[in-house]
Amino acid sequence: MTAYEPAGAPGPGPAPGSVPGADLAGYDAVVLAGGAARRLGGADKPGLRVGGRALLDRVLAACAGARTTVVVADHRPTARPVAWAREDPPGGGPLAALAAGLGHTTEERVVVVSADLPFLTGPTVRRLLSALTASDSDGVLLTDADGRDQPLVAAYRASALRRELTALTRDRADLTGLPLRRLTGALRLTRVPDAVASFDCDTWDDIATARARIREHGHVLDEWITAAKDELGIDLDVDTGVLLDLARDAAHGVARPAAPLTTFLVGYAAGRTGGGPEAVAEAARKAAALAQRWAQEAADAGSAPPAGKPDVAPDATPDTRPDA
Repeated sequence: MTAYEPAGAPGPGPAPGSVPGADLAGYDAVVLAGGAARRLGGADKPGLRVGGRALLDRVLAACAGARTTVVVADHRPTARPVAWAREDPPGGGPLAALAAGLGHTTEERVVVVSADLPFLTGPTVRRLLSALTASDSDGVLLTDADGRDQPLVAAYRASALRRELTALTRDRADLTGLPLRRLTGALRLTRVPDAVASFDCDTWDDIATARARIREHGHVLDEWITAAKDELGIDLDVDTGVLLDLARDAAHGVARPAAPLTTFLVGYAAGRTGGGPEAVAEAARKAAALAQRWAQEAADAGSAPPAGKPDVAPDATPDTRPDA
């Protein structure tokens, strides 16, 4: 029941999980999320949280630029819209799962990833795609810290995948149980070392390691902002440095509680003018200028006027009353 069938002509309208307005010459993504997680005691691995987000949602965020994202697994809630597929029978292994997911794609470039990659990011996905485009390889994959191939952190040419899947099913109608290397071993591959992005979570120790790294000083702020945006349904990239500078100025120049309230007001003002990074930057600029003026006035109020000059505004009206 798992004989490979190449994808037919796309149906009318966008597929579920497609991104409206996405570049039609872009890429599709296939996420394999249906493993048994035996080394985790059968836990729901794609749903385990690292940095407050499910592993599956973290991978989906990294593939947000895909025209269509296909998750090969049973249906579950996700932070982003996806198309769903399942190998038949379920649990047939990564090769059968890849074939099932590939049948729902239409782009020539396909990113294939597992759902247990806590440190996969959009820039890494784009790097794989760029390397694939610049080469004549059938695929580009990451290698881990030990130099081992990670074929489930890769970008492939869909035509090459379909060619080899078709060859594998000439003599057998079932891909169940076949290792993924039966396919990748026949491909011309380019390898890119990346010990961080290729890190996957197979054990509870891996989960603990990922959770600890997320909370390191150099990562925690970006991780928190990304998690908060996903939780709030916000897909907006802004200059967080500008907002942090604004919060600092408001806290020091006005009062500490002014920092969170001011940044909230900036977001509200930006939303009223249509949102977007430019609107946030402009609202932050105005609020920062106000905070600096406020701080300057406080500094002026605490200092004596220059010698020989009255402590009045230069354009003040003289008091001409008789008793002045």
